[in-house]
Amino acid sequence: MKQNNTLKSQLSEVIYTPESLLKHPLKLFKQMWRDLLASRELARRLMMRDISAQYRQSFLGIIWAFLPPIFMATGFTLASNANVINVGKTDLPYPAYVMFSTALWQTFVEALNGPIQAVTVAKPMLARVNFPREALILAKMGEVFFNFAIKLILIVALFIWFRVSVSWTVILTPVALIHLVLLGTFIGILLAPFGVLYQDVSKALTLFTGFWLFLTPVVYPIPSAGTFGFLVKLNPVTPLLVTARELATTGVVSDPWRFWIVSVITIIGLLLTWIGFRLAMPYVVERVSS
Repeated sequence: MKQNNTLKSQLSEVIYTPESLLKHPLKLFKQMWRDLLASRELARRLMMRDISAQYRQSFLGIIWAFLPPIFMATGFTLASNANVINVGKTDLPYPAYVMFSTALWQTFVEALNGPIQAVTVAKPMLARVNFPREALILAKMGEVFFNFAIKLILIVALFIWFRVSVSWTVILTPVALIHLVLLGTFIGILLAPFGVLYQDVSKALTLFTGFWLFLTPVVYPIPSAGTFGFLVKLNPVTPLLVTARELATTGVVSDPWRFWIVSVITIIGLLLTWIGFRLAMPYVVERVSS
């Protein structure tokens, strides 16, 4: 009897505390890489489901991918021709300039919103099923590239219409495009856990990206001086978007150093936020489920 009481006393004092994987970075990276590879098939299925649902329940269907750049290009072209706005000289005919830039900007915004939307929609599945969370992010990234491929049809048609010549560097444009998508994904993953817990994040993001658009050279060339010009150059989207546009047209990259600085920061930030995302999601799911 006395021995049993002693044993119970010893058991009651034992507390299990899981060891953080941050203390074993090599093991953590191996697990992250393994989950990333394991999530490919699920990501493909989720991407096909989301793309199908995106256009299936719409009367205009895939035409919606063309309408935003068309309306923006038309509106700003009319305003420019009427001297309502003075955008300055552009390397391309203005309608093609606005439409191409708008397609790039929308691709960035879709990449930014993608992780937040994916995790928010998948809340019930996250609470009930154990699967690699990376599949949600990869599926949204695939959807972003698919949507840009649809817009690319319109861009090519417009370039042919205006007889816009392209440089051989057009084959390098996907590099800048991928970096632009990675920047949006990096910010989206950073905000995703907060977006699941608070709806204010998605609403605030809609307002912020609307303001962010005016600090990005989408409908105007980069200002050369002044406070506004400084803010535009400070904008991390600017060198990535401008480089993608220049590689596809003129072939002369105006600011390669800023492009690579933003790209390196994006890749490092993406890796760090990926780690944070993996560590934070179990707690987020537990809080949402409770």
